Amino acid sequence: MFKRQIWSTVRPGFEIVMQRRALGMSMAMRQPRISIRELRSQQQQQIRYEQGSQHYLFGKYRRMVPGTLLASKPRPKEPSLECVPADIRRPPYAKTGIPPSWVTQVPILTPEEIDCMREASAIARDALTLGGSMVKPGVCTEEIDRVIHAFIIAHGAYPSCLNYMGFPKSVCTSVNNVIAHGIPDSQELVDGDFINIDVTVYKNGFHGDTSATFAAGSVDVAGRKLMDATKEALDLAIQVCGPGVPFRMIGETIEASIAPLGYTISEELTGHGLGRDFHQNPLIYHHYNEEPEEMAPGMAFTIEPIVCQGVAKGILWPDGWTISTKDGGRSAQYEHTLVVTSNGVEVLTA
Repeated sequence: MFKRQIWSTVRPGFEIVMQRRALGMSMAMRQPRISIRELRSQQQQQIRYEQGSQHYLFGKYRRMVPGTLLASKPRPKEPSLECVPADIRRPPYAKTGIPPSWVTQVPILTPEEIDCMREASAIARDALTLGGSMVKPGVCTEEIDRVIHAFIIAHGAYPSCLNYMGFPKSVCTSVNNVIAHGIPDSQELVDGDFINIDVTVYKNGFHGDTSATFAAGSVDVAGRKLMDATKEALDLAIQVCGPGVPFRMIGETIEASIAPLGYTISEELTGHGLGRDFHQNPLIYHHYNEEPEEMAPGMAFTIEPIVCQGVAKGILWPDGWTISTKDGGRSAQYEHTLVVTSNGVEVLTA
């Protein structure tokens, strides 16, 4: 995976040492590693499960494993004019796959800029709803990606994920035990799967980002409970946001909601600021933390907790993007883009 080192920065009111790496569409605090031995073990366990001789601790579901253990990371590739017409404004990274340098300051958006984000976020929301309506057994994630891509293009926008650090598709599709950044492919969904679809849209020079987890057919009780708990944690976190509120309250609220249920929260991936850039400050931690910065009107960011049934540690697949749980337990995620207002927050992707 393409990695960027984020340099240290200290400024009044916002002292944060960031020696962290950007990992795909979410921000990574610690890089998940590729472990061929663990991935091969998960492949063997899935075969035994299909044969009826293996039972999973976390419920009845299909464990996703790599199709190959050979290195297969896609190279950056500029989208063709057939893929993205010339009249659609492209983000700076669309040609090379390399995003702009990280801006350490938290941008304060103007009302005009918020209007632009509001439009991008509305397209992302509607594209996600469309993709979610397609989730059912027998549908492949590549088809979901194709339909969402066409929808975004039809609205004069660019799918932000496409060629971001070389990502080859327009959305991320993460099934069952895949934590994040699953690459859409020809594998069909089966009854009992659940899938997170992550959509980001670039329109008029600004990004809007959202995701949700959808059930394909009859998901078991354990899976449904995980989905519901994750969605509730996001909703509670949004409710505490507003001007003057410390960003750490987001993580405290989510962990207070999730921990009593026995679930864990990914600390490897975080939410992030966005606007003109796909990723920018502030970083949003979904667990207990001591970040000193406070929210202020005009700040825009995502909240996107990843909640796991078991160990919230990831294994990076040989494709350089897909991250699955180390123990094979399922993870769920929901996400919204917010902007802080003078008396609260506006959820731009609601």
